[in-house]
Amino acid sequence: MSEKPRETLGSRLGFILLSAGCAIGLGNVWRFPYITGKFGGAAFVIMYLIFLVIFGLPIMVAEFAVGRASRKSVAGAFRQLEPEGTKWHIYGFLAVAGNYLLMMFYTVVAGWMVYYFFATVSGSLSNLSPDEVGAYFGNLIQNPVKLITWMFIVIILGFGVCVMGLQKGVERITKFLMSGLLVIMIGLAIYVAFIPGSGAGYAFYLKPNFKAMYENGLWECIYAALGQSFFTLSLGIGSMEIFGSYIGKDHSLTGESIRIIGLDTFVALGAGLIIFPACLAFGQNPNSGAGLVLVTLPNIFNNMGPIVGRIVGSLFFLFMSFAALTTVVAVFENIVAFPMDVFGWSRKKAVLVNFVVLIILSTPCALGMNVWSNVKLLGLSIDGFEDFIVSNNLLPLGSIVFLGFCTWKIGWGWDNFIAEADAGEGIKFPKNKLMQIYLKYVIPVIVALIFVAGYMDIFGKK
Repeated sequence: MSEKPRETLGSRLGFILLSAGCAIGLGNVWRFPYITGKFGGAAFVIMYLIFLVIFGLPIMVAEFAVGRASRKSVAGAFRQLEPEGTKWHIYGFLAVAGNYLLMMFYTVVAGWMVYYFFATVSGSLSNLSPDEVGAYFGNLIQNPVKLITWMFIVIILGFGVCVMGLQKGVERITKFLMSGLLVIMIGLAIYVAFIPGSGAGYAFYLKPNFKAMYENGLWECIYAALGQSFFTLSLGIGSMEIFGSYIGKDHSLTGESIRIIGLDTFVALGAGLIIFPACLAFGQNPNSGAGLVLVTLPNIFNNMGPIVGRIVGSLFFLFMSFAALTTVVAVFENIVAFPMDVFGWSRKKAVLVNFVVLIILSTPCALGMNVWSNVKLLGLSIDGFEDFIVSNNLLPLGSIVFLGFCTWKIGWGWDNFIAEADAGEGIKFPKNKLMQIYLKYVIPVIVALIFVAGYMDIFGKK
């Protein structure tokens, strides 16, 4: 019986936008701005960009190479390429588990953004005092029915796209979401530039403040920049690997990775060009933590006036929703591809089964914010524990696995990796001995330090 032909993406643009859509998420437009605000604006951004290139780029190329060479999702890729008798394929199943864990809390947070879009459009946030805006978010968190309802909507939207197929659903809808995201972001950035007093925000964001960096702790700043540059691309759990398996060998993987990272960075920096000028123009503190998006910004929109503020606020939360949904669709595709590759399921069956599974798995996170708030795992809330397992464990350790697999003789090996990475037109990956040593030893050691620092950051302060 012949093997069923593997689906492929219809265009190079689809691959770039889909991969970038996976990388572009709430980490770009939520976490990045408030971390930047804490660590001195441009001083942090410079460090972040350096780390993005010297660490994120090689790991992304490695993931794409494994995917394109194997033509399988992460669960089957290592088994396809590993030397006989080795056990690299075991990590493939851990990586798939990481995708499930990521979506178990990400679908809940994505639901917040979609909810806030409709709340802003309907005017529910208009004419509220700053305290009432803060309470509005608190009421959402404490309402399990609302949280589960909007989580459910996000899961329906995500799998609804996946069931339509790779080209007709995932690729086509992601192109629309990414295009809409970029248009809205550019439009908001232009609008904010004309708000009186926005210049102070540009000065904060674009002028390095090394004093603030030192005041908040140089090591903490380095760790935050390293972590953000690493985690923003969702590397290590096969989220990128799957899209490598859907493309041909027409273009080199280094060039494609640079384009994807560039688009991801453009959105992250663009979010700062919206948020910081708006904050400073209305006298708000840009270092207001995670509440910057859901508490501080709605107050700013209200200060713009009932009509303008409602329009601008609606567009902003539509932008946030698109950012969240591009990640959801991309990771859902990885989850759907797993049983299709391993068990030979049809796309429809894989979607239906995973739809039920994700509803069940994501519900504890929503309940952990209210009725199960007393439940602690390693001293963390349910959502905090899920985030910790993915961000502080599977992502860094998984990246070490990918690098080891691509550079060690007992794995796929350096020569096979270089041949795959450099196949096609475009920028070639440096294949000198120093680069091999850098990927084989230097990056894994630094990533291991991130792993240890993550544990110290969470448990060392207790």
